[in-house]
Amino acid sequence: MVTYAGFAQVYDRLMEQAPYDEWLLWIKKLIEGEDSRTQTILDAGCGTGTILVDLLESGYNVQGLDASRDMLDVAEQKLNDRGFSPSLYHEDMRTFRLPASYDVVISFCDSLNYITEESDLHHTFNTFYEHLNEGGSLVFDVHSTDYVKEVLQDFSFADAAGDAAYIWNVIPTGRELEVQHDLSLFIHRGDNAYERFDERHLQRTFPISTYCTILKTCGFELCGIYGDFTWDPPGEETDRIFFHAKKPVQNRSTGINL
Repeated sequence: MVTYAGFAQVYDRLMEQAPYDEWLLWIKKLIEGEDSRTQTILDAGCGTGTILVDLLESGYNVQGLDASRDMLDVAEQKLNDRGFSPSLYHEDMRTFRLPASYDVVISFCDSLNYITEESDLHHTFNTFYEHLNEGGSLVFDVHSTDYVKEVLQDFSFADAAGDAAYIWNVIPTGRELEVQHDLSLFIHRGDNAYERFDERHLQRTFPISTYCTILKTCGFELCGIYGDFTWDPPGEETDRIFFHAKKPVQNRSTGINL
């Protein structure tokens, strides 16, 4: 799993154009449309906490989890600066065990694309399932297969933001729907000195049918599949696919899922 050792220091500056407002509006609309009132949310793969902060400021009870200690350190500082101190867990989303259960688990910003094996995806969904209350929702997004095939192929980009610059190269690994991100980061440390960080990230997506099959195998009921922050089904031009699944409520007298 990726730890974002150097990237955490400049992540927010380099992601200023990311559509965080769209993520927030989309998940709030979904939550507000649920039958029961949402009490607790787990942001799995919360990174530097941008979405987590927005949900807290909107009045939700949210906790965060991430595999990167560096990203969580940034998130903690950001939260403290705004007067929040939610629980933040340094855990692997495939295997975490937390002392709480939740009404909603979210995993956005293609966090689940860092799960590159179907077996690990199964472990991840099982772990999410175990931490959801009955009737609770799992909501996540992933890159579409077309996006990986057409956009993330031999992709190169360079940019600078404030006192940081980066070079980002994306190349196919040779495995189906998997790409390798090679990042070189240059952070200004004063005078003419720059500190360089090199990181390599692997991401992989799977066909919609694979996610659906694994979700159902883990006990989830599929509620909807949507494209690009809309409520429409994904199409050929979709870059980001959203999934909404539920942990069923079990009838105590019959043992049948409702």
